[in-house]
Amino acid sequence: MRREDRIKARSEVIGRVFNQISAASEGGGAPISEVINETLYHERERLRQRPSYGDLEADGAFYGQISKALPKASETARQDLLRRLLTRYFDEIAGHFNPRIFKATTRAIPVALSGLLNGLSPKRLITRPGEIPRIDQQLQIEGDVGHIARLHARGVVVYAPTHSSNLDSIIMGYALHASGLPPVSYGAGLNLFSNPLMGFFMSHLGAYTVDRLKTAPLYKAVLKGYATISMELGYDNLFFPGGTRSRSGVVEGQLKRGLLGATLRAYHNQLKAGSARPQVYVVPCTLNYPLVLEAATLIDDHLRRAAKARYIIVDDEFSRLRRWWDFSKGLFELDQRIRVVFGAPLDVFGDPINADGEALDPRGRIIDPARYLYRDGALVEDPARDAEYTRVLGERILSAWQRDTVILANHVAAFALFERLRAMQPQKDLYRFLRELSPALSLPIQEVEVAIDGLVERLKGRDVRLEPIVASGDGAAILRAALASLSTYHTRAVIARRGVRLHVNDANLLFYYRNRLDRYGLSEPLVRGARR
Repeated sequence: MRREDRIKARSEVIGRVFNQISAASEGGGAPISEVINETLYHERERLRQRPSYGDLEADGAFYGQISKALPKASETARQDLLRRLLTRYFDEIAGHFNPRIFKATTRAIPVALSGLLNGLSPKRLITRPGEIPRIDQQLQIEGDVGHIARLHARGVVVYAPTHSSNLDSIIMGYALHASGLPPVSYGAGLNLFSNPLMGFFMSHLGAYTVDRLKTAPLYKAVLKGYATISMELGYDNLFFPGGTRSRSGVVEGQLKRGLLGATLRAYHNQLKAGSARPQVYVVPCTLNYPLVLEAATLIDDHLRRAAKARYIIVDDEFSRLRRWWDFSKGLFELDQRIRVVFGAPLDVFGDPINADGEALDPRGRIIDPARYLYRDGALVEDPARDAEYTRVLGERILSAWQRDTVILANHVAAFALFERLRAMQPQKDLYRFLRELSPALSLPIQEVEVAIDGLVERLKGRDVRLEPIVASGDGAAILRAALASLSTYHTRAVIARRGVRLHVNDANLLFYYRNRLDRYGLSEPLVRGARR
């Protein structure tokens, strides 16, 4: 957010949240002192967990001062304490978008990001730039980008991608730049700012911080307020509605609708203000990696059922340069593509949008979406109604994700092999099966190829995206591609071919890549069709 807009947003967000709390208190809701006490409780709990990032000493001192002053504070003093809390939260969240830094950085992105993904030394980046593979050669962008560009001219565009890796915001940012689309304001986990250099560039390229360890409703209100005002000021946005990265590898099936609801709030406020461009458009997106940088840590975390305890992972592969090197080798050596799919745009109510930016009803007729917010000719506030509209929008995004996820050779091969092995030991629960799945248990290659053939035939009958080698239906070719890919990056080959049989070296990672197809209703028929 530009400096002048940030100053305006600071005043507006703090004022709005303060007024909401004051109005609720005067109407018989929680008094200001209770809101402050609730916030202090949540912050003490956060500090007690002692995450490995953030200025814990400064946080402790600040909240200690608020706690000490509160008991004897007058009503005016309590209001001042509330404003101090709101101000601190806003200043923690707000980004510092700088157009000059954005322009300079995006010019360097193809080389710099390629170098980063290739683990290249700074010396080679400078002295031998012509030898550096460019990331745009490994990135494939799909979808009607021209449609999205036209929508940007009519209003604000909000991108809603799936979330698999900490690379997602980097890849999405570059995909927007490569497509000629404007930069976006986006939330990034506070842990990603722990590296000073990365934190500097992220904040100046449009990122604002999201501390997912902060559970205080007051913090969430400021966060939502920041996202809302950024849209009202004309900034395109990017949210990860699934929240944190998918631990299991499954395409998300549930959304956190807090920030997503900010799209409807911004649209409502723009209508109320009489804006000439009140529209807010939502574009579901999918990010599709043949290999996932942090897959091993994510699936281990999922299987330990520790997602709540380790909601923020700060020690995964994303923080280790050697793993970046191995990851990029796997992509570039086999010429594998990271696919970014821009889906069909929606309005904030989940209605499809035509080429002219107009909303359509289920019969394809043009409608005025503003009518959803009016009653008896007046613009009406109705939180329950708005929550239902946001729920419907969320369902449409989930449907788009399932439709626009690109099914890759790794997913198909892992699914077929896992399900065939699972069918051989149906009496075991999943966790016992994974613990006991060792290289000693194997299947004939031909049997897995036949299973892949059948799986692809069923996928072709569904509204899904298949990468070309999967769409070919050649089970042997799909398996060869998957074996090559799954042996290049991870510390050991996920699947190993020994003679005419396939052995599983890493059961957890096999399960992770298998899970990409988990929501397509494919498991049961494979189990029934297993060999006897």
